[in-house]
Amino acid sequence: MTSTTLIDMKFHDPFVTAKGEKRASVDWRGLKTLWLNTGTLCNIECVNCYIKSSPTNDDLVYLSLADVTPFLDEIDALGEGAKEIGITGGEPFMCPDILAIMEAVLSRGHTLLLLTNAMRPMMRPRIQNGLLELRERYGAQMTLRVSMDHHSEAAHDAERGAGSFKAACEGLAWLAENGFTVAIAGRQALAESEADARSGYGGLISRLGLSIDPSDTRQLVLFPEMVDGDSPPEITTACWGILDVDPGDMMCASQRMVVKRKGAGQASVTACTLLAYDQRFEVGESLSDATKEPVQLNHAWCASFCVLGGGSCSA
Repeated sequence: MTSTTLIDMKFHDPFVTAKGEKRASVDWRGLKTLWLNTGTLCNIECVNCYIKSSPTNDDLVYLSLADVTPFLDEIDALGEGAKEIGITGGEPFMCPDILAIMEAVLSRGHTLLLLTNAMRPMMRPRIQNGLLELRERYGAQMTLRVSMDHHSEAAHDAERGAGSFKAACEGLAWLAENGFTVAIAGRQALAESEADARSGYGGLISRLGLSIDPSDTRQLVLFPEMVDGDSPPEITTACWGILDVDPGDMMCASQRMVVKRKGAGQASVTACTLLAYDQRFEVGESLSDATKEPVQLNHAWCASFCVLGGGSCSA
């Protein structure tokens, strides 16, 4: 078998690798984080957006409060107490029901991690006023993680468009001035090294007056890169021992994501926050359905982001 044929066969069979070895899978370990994807519409279009968000992409449509409530009810029925609820997009602050969804999450006692670019959608008066009200009632439960691809204006704008760095900095400054808990998400691929990246972000954090420790990997998250068409090694059952990695640390062991596809009658659940378009990773229409079977690691990003990259979207 040629090397080209092997590459073509990689990540194809859910149970066997291209070399005929048993593919690794991940068993469910219990809910840590439920993600709500509020839709793929975004105010900007980044060069390398893993979910292809843009001002025109509505393949994943806005979630409504009615879409979200059954999943929150399911969590309550587990009787395990508060969980982490993550909100992502697209740009969540474009979702018409975003403030109502945040209120529903926080009022049930869950912690909330919301991912945003902190640009114009967040800075609208209705959203700002709503955020201030939520901070007054639930401040300690809520973290806003702002995407800053790089700590320099040139590198950030090269990915997100001219003026995006300045706009995001204005949003970050507003969050800091108003006492919100803030984190930053950057990209490893744009960094000279992790030490240089954390130093550079540290300077930006200081200039903006943010209460973020750049050495804290939860407050400043540097994500592994994901590129369409890349070809990392496939993960076999033997890799857990070879790499000294615990499958329980993978996102799909304890995280799920709610999405609503265009034209669908109701929201559904995916096994992974990163693979919203891959039907192999759609695992049900309820949390109970979505946690019955092991998740087979038959996508390149399972290897590059999670197993080899050590990445996780949650806090």
